[in-house]
Amino acid sequence: MRSARFAAIAIAALLPLAAAAQSDYPSRNITMVVPFPPGGVADITGRPLAEAMTRILKQNVIVENKSGAGGGLGMQYVARAKPDGYTILMALSSVSIIPEADKVLGRDPMYQLNQLVPVARFTADPTVLAVRADSPYKSVADLVAAARKAPGTIPYGSSGNYGTMHVPMEMLDEVAGVKMLHVPFTGAGPAIVALLGGQVQAIATGPSTVTGHVKAGKVRVLATWGDSRHPAFPDVPTLKELGYDAQFSQWTGLFVPAGTPEPVIAKLREASKAAVNDPTFRAVMAKVETPIQYLDQPQFRAFWDADAKKLAGVVQKIGKVE
Repeated sequence: MRSARFAAIAIAALLPLAAAAQSDYPSRNITMVVPFPPGGVADITGRPLAEAMTRILKQNVIVENKSGAGGGLGMQYVARAKPDGYTILMALSSVSIIPEADKVLGRDPMYQLNQLVPVARFTADPTVLAVRADSPYKSVADLVAAARKAPGTIPYGSSGNYGTMHVPMEMLDEVAGVKMLHVPFTGAGPAIVALLGGQVQAIATGPSTVTGHVKAGKVRVLATWGDSRHPAFPDVPTLKELGYDAQFSQWTGLFVPAGTPEPVIAKLREASKAAVNDPTFRAVMAKVETPIQYLDQPQFRAFWDADAKKLAGVVQKIGKVE
């Protein structure tokens, strides 16, 4: 009884301190983990977002790239981080894929989805199919015909097994009845470098990562995985238009570790909403021709739950990939 009474007194004494810490949040630098190398969609969105949130929160929001395992290492790091709001995650839709892929591969998941709490969604762009400007593949039909003629020999780059650059290509393979050669990298940035250098023949990636290369005449976009044409590429057909029933979007969203106090999450939600209206952030996203498609936490939660369920089914259909 005595020890229980002391424990209760100690907890009661700590509660005001915890409440004060939450009300003072943030009182120091915040680390925004981007689980991919520089140059990919998460990084392109995360850096200007961090700058905007720095201005809004009056504390530095510092981007830290923690790449590896198709983004899994950085996501796992945040899932296991102290839930105090000082370690946050800028994730892609692959955050939903990795735990399911681990199950398919028969290994313990790096993290579970319930270890992360969604805060806000910022973008949701359909993936685009890109090749080098001097590629012999002038259309999707050209690429599919070549893949059918030489199965398993046309290399395409990705950010890692089951990532947001791998899954859409597997979807295209399935609906087109072909098999191309998957070459995984540590992120979209290295995969794009490989495309430009001729090490791979194609990539499926977010529009923002190739827009500059398209304008420079180095890359050509053959199609998109959208349900309608992308405003940045109005002359580029969707795969659905071409008779291939495959749709996939790369969205970006902010997450925190489960257990993060609600007052802290509320401040991050407020900062996120203010950031998407920040003129500098909007200008940067406009420059890479990426529309802002913001969802606050309740809407993002509903979207994420439905999207995660859909992607789990896709991963199960893909099956085991070595």
